[in-house]
Amino acid sequence: MAKTEKVWHPKFLSYMEFIVNHPNYKDLPIQRKNDGSLSWIATAESEIGAKRKAWALKKAQELGIPNAPGVYAKVMLEIHPTKTKVCQTCGRELSLYYIYPNAAFMKAVYKDFSIEVDSVTPLNEIVKKLLDENNVIIVKKYLITKFKLECDSSLNIEDILSLCELKCRNGECKYLGPGAMSNFPDRYDGFHTYNRCCRSKEDKGRSAENLKTYTKDRRAYEYWSDGNIHAANKYMGSNYFASCSADHIGPISLGFIHDPIQLRRMSSGDNSAKRDRLLYEDIEELVSIETKHQISCMSWYSQILWDEIKILYKKNPSKIEQYRQALKINMANFMFALKVIKDNSIYGIEFLVKSFLEEKLEYFKYDYEFGELGVINRVIPRNITEATKKEEERYYRIAIDSIDEYNEKENRNIKMSIADKDLRSLFDLSKKLNKYNYNECKNKFIEIINNIQLDLLKQIK
Repeated sequence: MAKTEKVWHPKFLSYMEFIVNHPNYKDLPIQRKNDGSLSWIATAESEIGAKRKAWALKKAQELGIPNAPGVYAKVMLEIHPTKTKVCQTCGRELSLYYIYPNAAFMKAVYKDFSIEVDSVTPLNEIVKKLLDENNVIIVKKYLITKFKLECDSSLNIEDILSLCELKCRNGECKYLGPGAMSNFPDRYDGFHTYNRCCRSKEDKGRSAENLKTYTKDRRAYEYWSDGNIHAANKYMGSNYFASCSADHIGPISLGFIHDPIQLRRMSSGDNSAKRDRLLYEDIEELVSIETKHQISCMSWYSQILWDEIKILYKKNPSKIEQYRQALKINMANFMFALKVIKDNSIYGIEFLVKSFLEEKLEYFKYDYEFGELGVINRVIPRNITEATKKEEERYYRIAIDSIDEYNEKENRNIKMSIADKDLRSLFDLSKKLNKYNYNECKNKFIEIINNIQLDLLKQIK
């Protein structure tokens, strides 16, 4: 069957002609097809794509924009005559500035003010809704706090909105995004043909189901979770969880693994209410899973604590909250230990990747079919593509970035608790690191983490 050619919206076709004929784009290469239509799309590797990049770099020099990562996006936004773009799918016109809320900000606005907005409601309209029911000072302080702006509420609201936009455009905050993402030189004007309004429909990787999975798998990457992380992501995105939420029996924020074997169906409301609680029946089920499948449900860095909790919980069920707190503290200890290694050696990041992340890429080489309660029935070799490689790169990036993010959160109630002797050992280890002793240093790092757990054990016995 012949592939159906995509029909572009008439308003987008008019937009294309407007852009091509605008003086801001003079000499930017583009061709016309035999029917007179514009060849808007050209891959970066093509001859036209290479010429477009050379044109943009020359334009960057004229504009005083440094030739650094993000240069093409900055140039194409700077020269865009209207700063708004028509969607090729529906014809809707959206701003190219970072003024539209992401899911986290939409959720925050609803939680804090009971006001519902969607992903194409611009920030100024959101603020108007807030001002309808709140004093302007309250709204200003909310934005300043939420976006962590370096200003006070004496600034006028328009300037505060500009600071919010700029901070998000510079990548310092993720609450806001543009009406269309940058995509130069592939697209002539430098932006995806479809806008934010049609992104989930046009970009299958950004479907609601996939985005749901991204949000959940990110937490496992952030907590350096053990388990078959790729299979767990696949299972969470399967039809089994289509009408509900996937709950980790043992919360990954306490160190439990991200694996299909410890995922269960739960309503979204119940899952949100559960948060990182650890219940008696959860421990019972985790112990049962371990016995049945001969695996550990806990990541390596909390294993000593977990082994002791499994011995103690039946004798002291009233202390389960104390055990949960110990696991929480241990997570903070582990994330701080990672930060010491990362920040105090030029080899720190490479050491952590090769010692604790790289081995998990084996899971990404396969697809999985599941039976009852997350049991993997079939393992299928994957076709390794550029998208697969990006998936692996994303895993590394999130895991490394999370080290600083975890340690910098201002509202963290759980503080790390590491003895001076173990702190000295961590700093000594970071100084000792070099490319030739990673195995030796890995063993030493594991030894330090185990010692930290042994100190915590004294608090729960």
